[in-house]
Amino acid sequence: MATFTTLAALSGCSAVPQAADPNSDAPEAAFAPRGPFIDAPTYDEALQRWQSPEDINAWIGARFRYDTDRAMQLSETQRQASGRMPILAPDAFFAAPRGVCVDVARFALETLRTLQPGVQPRYLMIEFDPVSVRGNTLRRHWLVSFERGGQHYFFADSKRPGHIAGPYASVQAFVDEYAHYRGRRIVAFSERESYERRLRTRAVAEPAS
Repeated sequence: MATFTTLAALSGCSAVPQAADPNSDAPEAAFAPRGPFIDAPTYDEALQRWQSPEDINAWIGARFRYDTDRAMQLSETQRQASGRMPILAPDAFFAAPRGVCVDVARFALETLRTLQPGVQPRYLMIEFDPVSVRGNTLRRHWLVSFERGGQHYFFADSKRPGHIAGPYASVQAFVDEYAHYRGRRIVAFSERESYERRLRTRAVAEPAS
């Protein structure tokens, strides 16, 4: 049986906490699971029941658990040593909602594109000054942006699961506030259609037949 949430309470921009652990993308205590939500036995059924970013957001707030060991495996240091690791597909994440920022961002973005493509969901990739945790370099963070009425909103943030930030007049306005909240300098950011790094491809001439 589905559990229903009061969506209006989740749609606004709540007060931004004064401080956050700058060395982790894991949720702060202030963003512990809260309130009812719409659940489903499978991802396909969730797509039938959910209608909005608020529905996705409420489920993330209730179900998401941060995986610190996976964060280390996906760090810049370990990726350089062992190569790329797969990012969880939405159905896999729904079945076992444990991961890191890019896992929850992929889940939210691809789900929202299915439900409401008109709100123009995109990844927001943020690059911080690097920090070292357990000898691993961490610098990139991922979340999701969407638009309503010409205003910008942001959610699927592993640091603040169940929180929708907005409205903002621009992405820059959000980034400025977010840097203050995280206590880390943001050196670059970009909205993207994919979490995958864009690689240059070289054309190879086919042999003449």
